[in-house]
Amino acid sequence: MLETPPRYPIRVLEFRSVRGTGGGPEKTILLGAARSNPEKYKITVCYIRDKRDRIFGPGSKAVGLPVEYLEVIEKNSFDFGIVPKLRKIIRDKNIDIVHAHDYKTNFFAALLAKTDKIIPLSTAHGYTGHTRREQFYYRADKIILKRFPKIVAVSSELRNELVSKGVPGNAVEVILNGIDPDLFKRDKSKCAAARETLRLPPEKTIIGSVGRLEPQKNYDLLLEVFAELNKNNKNIFLLIAGDGSLKTHLESRTNQLNIEGSCRLPGHQSDISLIHHALDIYVQSSDYEGTANSVLEAMALETPLIATDVGGTSELIRDKIDGVIIPPRDRNALINAIKHFLNDKETSISMTASARRRIETELSFAKRMEKLELIYDTLMLS
Repeated sequence: MLETPPRYPIRVLEFRSVRGTGGGPEKTILLGAARSNPEKYKITVCYIRDKRDRIFGPGSKAVGLPVEYLEVIEKNSFDFGIVPKLRKIIRDKNIDIVHAHDYKTNFFAALLAKTDKIIPLSTAHGYTGHTRREQFYYRADKIILKRFPKIVAVSSELRNELVSKGVPGNAVEVILNGIDPDLFKRDKSKCAAARETLRLPPEKTIIGSVGRLEPQKNYDLLLEVFAELNKNNKNIFLLIAGDGSLKTHLESRTNQLNIEGSCRLPGHQSDISLIHHALDIYVQSSDYEGTANSVLEAMALETPLIATDVGGTSELIRDKIDGVIIPPRDRNALINAIKHFLNDKETSISMTASARRRIETELSFAKRMEKLELIYDTLMLS
């Protein structure tokens, strides 16, 4: 506990830039803002939005939430013309802390800290891009973060990466992502209707995954493994929900592997609970992650879970207790893990119950927010 409480309310600008529908961090940012105590933490969520982006999603996710939500429109990437707009928001809202969530907003937060009396804070969600431009920005970001008084890393692996690049170790604190156990809760009576809505065969065992259709998710491996299992087991069906640059490629792969009749790629699905109510097994096949919200969702919704040992996954799942952890890109390990769940229903039930208990205690959203709010308090006293 802090010996001297800070001045309340602490005014925080949650600051993020993203294209398209966004991802896991959007849930963390918006739900966190919605659950903050406004008498102590007055949160404004601000997104930088590229005017060329026609499918921008965070604004629609904010609708219906008790969240003060703003957008700043940029003409192109790194549009310095938005700086006066950002400074006006800081003045009008009397912002104390600018909490950035990506390399672009980290840059602007560092810039604003030089001109306005704000404290920059960053949450590092992971460096998962694969283009040359993204790799350049990631290197620059790690240099910028050396000047931040505090950085939240969503996994120990990410913390170690930042420290290895010269970010002071005492400035980086690990806070694992959390999830609201009340919002994500399985109701077995909804399973049949979920399958009907998603046009899935009611009699088959449904294996599924949810995520951006990008290289890091390695859905090629999941398709190949499913095709191998499907040769001798026609009672299984695969669902991969999400959108991204590889959608056309993955659809072509289903044809090449002769599984187009046993697989669906329905695109982006906003109702995660609906999907999990239709699934029997969840697979996260990623080559790399920060701390995947999709893993937390599977744990909360009691879907038997297989996940690769990347990013913060092994800090969320206890292997053989809450789910099964396998090495990334390990075809045989993934085949054996799926077979295990197909053949051992008793173990599946035990693991999902254990995962749910972990969500209700150690990985609840409330616990994550307590840790984050303590950082806000500490920054205001430093």
